[in-house]
Amino acid sequence: MPELRVGDRQWSVAASANLLDALNSAGVAVPYSCRAGSCHACLVRCVSGEPLDALPEALDASKRQQGWRLSCQCRVVDDLSVEIFDPLRDGLPASVESCEWLSPTVLRLLLTPQRPLRYRAGQHLVLWTAGIARPYSLASLPEEDRFLEFHLDCRHPGAFSDAARQLRAGDTMRLGELRGGALHYDPDWHNRPLWLLAAGTGLGPLWGVLREALRQDHQGAIRVIHVAHDASEHYLAQPLAELAARHPQVHVQLITAAQLTAALAELRLVSRQTMALLCGHPASVEQFAKRLYLAGLPRSQLLADVFLSRG
Repeated sequence: MPELRVGDRQWSVAASANLLDALNSAGVAVPYSCRAGSCHACLVRCVSGEPLDALPEALDASKRQQGWRLSCQCRVVDDLSVEIFDPLRDGLPASVESCEWLSPTVLRLLLTPQRPLRYRAGQHLVLWTAGIARPYSLASLPEEDRFLEFHLDCRHPGAFSDAARQLRAGDTMRLGELRGGALHYDPDWHNRPLWLLAAGTGLGPLWGVLREALRQDHQGAIRVIHVAHDASEHYLAQPLAELAARHPQVHVQLITAAQLTAALAELRLVSRQTMALLCGHPASVEQFAKRLYLAGLPRSQLLADVFLSRG
C-alpha cells in the first residue's frame, strides 16, 4: 500500500485511492466544489512522488512544473508527499470594499486585490475566507470596473455563504486560482446574434460578457433571458433595463421559474449563426440547452458553465 505524507503526518492508503478523498478522510481538510477539475479549489503541491493524474491538461504548464495538482483528479499509486494549498502563503490578499444585498438572497461582493489581476469577462476565481474556499464567477469587467465583483447566491445555508454574510468593508480575503470557463466574448461574433441565458446568479458572468460585447461595439442582436425563483430575485433588472435603453440591439426578458417552460417553448432562432451562452445550476442549463438544440442551434455554437451547490 502506498504511503501518503502531509507535513509530519504519514499514513497508508489503498492503491489507486483518490487523493482528495484520501486527504479529507484522514482529517486533512482540502476544499473542493466540482470534483471535475474545473473549479481548482482542491489544489495541492507534490513535494515528492507523483500521483496518477486523470486530467493533466486542466493546469497550465507553469503550475504543473511547480508541482501543483488537482487532488480530485489524482490517484495515489506510489508513495507521495504533498503540501496543501495555504491561502496565507499561496493566495493573493484582497480587501473587501463592500458587501450589499442586490435582492433578498443575492449578495454582491466587491474586492480589491493587493496587486492588479489580469482577467477577462466570464472567468472565475477561487475565493478563500475563514478557511473555506469556493470558486465564483467574476461579474466585473477589467477595462471598466475598479473592483472585482462577485454575485453570491445565499438562498441556502452553506459554509462559505454563511461566512460571506459576516464580511464587512476592510476585511481581508485571499484569492486562489483564476480560471477561464467556457463563457467569454469573441470579437469574431461581432455581427452574429448573441443569446445570453442565465438562471439565478448565473447572470453574474453573463453580465460581464454582455458589457464586454457592448464595449467592443457588438452589432448583432443581443437577447438576455434571466430566470429567477420569483420576481424579487431579478437582481439586475434595473441595470439591464438601463443598458437596453442605451443599446437598441439589446432585448431583456425576465421570467420566473414558473414561466420558464412556456417561455422556452416560444424561443425561435432568427439565424443559424446565433451564439448562445448559458449559465446557472445544471438542471436549468440542461433545460436551456435542450430547447436550443430543438430550435436548431448547432452544438458548436453553445457555450455553458454550470454552478454546483456547495454554499
